[in-house]
Amino acid sequence: MRLVIMGPPGAGKGTQALVVAGVLGIPHISTGDIFRANVSAGTPLGEEAQRYMSAGEYVPDSVTNAMVRDRLSHDDCRPGFMLDGYPRTLEQVTELDMMLQSDGVHLSHVVELTVDKDEVTQRLLKRAQDQGRVDDTAEVIRRRLEVYVEQTAPLVAVYREQGLLVQVDGMGSVDEVTARILAAVDA
Repeated sequence: MRLVIMGPPGAGKGTQALVVAGVLGIPHISTGDIFRANVSAGTPLGEEAQRYMSAGEYVPDSVTNAMVRDRLSHDDCRPGFMLDGYPRTLEQVTELDMMLQSDGVHLSHVVELTVDKDEVTQRLLKRAQDQGRVDDTAEVIRRRLEVYVEQTAPLVAVYREQGLLVQVDGMGSVDEVTARILAAVDA
């Protein structure tokens, strides 16, 4: 099974991606993890990504795409994977499609976790407090949620049109949401 998980900040994507990937016996592939692995290993892609991150800039799609392409080429991804944090742009959607087509495979589903905006704001405020993130104010969090909607709406539309999108209620306990995701991708 080849899955992508999407959702706004605080929706529980990382938690659900780890749990669901574990249940399905496929690797959880987080772009954040890929960046850190390449940077710590000192790969050419990692060095290039580090230059952008050190300058406080986004890592360009070309670098991100190359890192994802490399990760998906590993043997553990043959039976499937759970992508978390990728794709984030329409260009990345196209690139991912080309990567998979060149391997003769395709995505099984794109899971979008839907959540209550006020509930997620409270979750993120609590997380910011617990982790000492003083910059994560209610205003900043609301803006991050707006940016997510603006940037991902086109991706959601593409995946809906392709018949790959499954929307899952992300509210409730980890176990409840996991059960909903597994039921949705099994259907």
